[in-house]
Amino acid sequence: MDVSVLVYDGVFDSGLCAVLDVLEAANAMRGELPQPPPAWNVTTVGFSRQVRTGAGHLVTAEPVSAAATAGLLLVPALAERRPDALLERVAGPDLTGVRELVADRRDRGKPLASACTGTFLLAESGALAGRRATTTWWLAPVFRRRYPDVALDESSMVITSQGVTTAGAAFGHVDLALAVVRSASPALADLVARYLVVDERPSQSAYTIPSALAQSDPLVAAFERWARLHLDTPDSLAAAALALGVSERTLQRTVRRVLNTTPVRFVQDLRVEQATHLLRTTDLSLETIARRVGYEHAATLRALLRDRTGTTTAGLRGR
Repeated sequence: MDVSVLVYDGVFDSGLCAVLDVLEAANAMRGELPQPPPAWNVTTVGFSRQVRTGAGHLVTAEPVSAAATAGLLLVPALAERRPDALLERVAGPDLTGVRELVADRRDRGKPLASACTGTFLLAESGALAGRRATTTWWLAPVFRRRYPDVALDESSMVITSQGVTTAGAAFGHVDLALAVVRSASPALADLVARYLVVDERPSQSAYTIPSALAQSDPLVAAFERWARLHLDTPDSLAAAALALGVSERTLQRTVRRVLNTTPVRFVQDLRVEQATHLLRTTDLSLETIARRVGYEHAATLRALLRDRTGTTTAGLRGR
């Protein structure tokens, strides 16, 4: 497959390199399989001969016209973490060419891929409208407000929907590139992951910091503070709403709009975060930890931790 990797001023260095390294490794390891898939012909393309990355390095690129016939256009992330600055960049005049290129491929039904903040470029170009997608977890509330026509699932690491593949935060570029390899050969993708020591990461949930998401809305931030002070007590949405001076319905609606979850599930996330911290940093028994985070029975916490983190309490303690 011909893959065009688009570079532009301010591109995220690690994301770009991760994609190129994984695809190069796949090409190098193809011969180890009894029936190797076709090689990936990877070309770095841009709107100018030299592009300056977010860290200030110069990258030499082929003309962007080479992407016209590519089987896949892969757009690495933009090196920008601040929400306001990110939205300004993706909608700004200096990235008009990128948006037009992405929109053209969308209109022609050609495959696209991106990760982390690059998904904002795809969404700004209209390429994600009506599709399922993921993005970097801590920018999910911003993404959801700006692009309500996208079915966002920030818990997923990689999602492919109608020919467009998106991946999660920062080093989700590795998962994105492995997904490209896996689409041609699952065996080769597993081989590359082993050589690069990359664990399977189907979800971003284990990396999510609930408090970072909560800060995007004053009411949700206040709810988070209240919940942290009452982690050791049974769930009481009515008590939380009363303390915050809003109705239960308003609290439920706001949490759903901002975080795409329920207040109960959000509190569970906070309990998982605290329980995980205590398992890793103390010798407290699971029974004691369970009571500290609001569960009468250790088995309830054990099941929740396995569900949310994908590992056992012994595994968490071992870390």
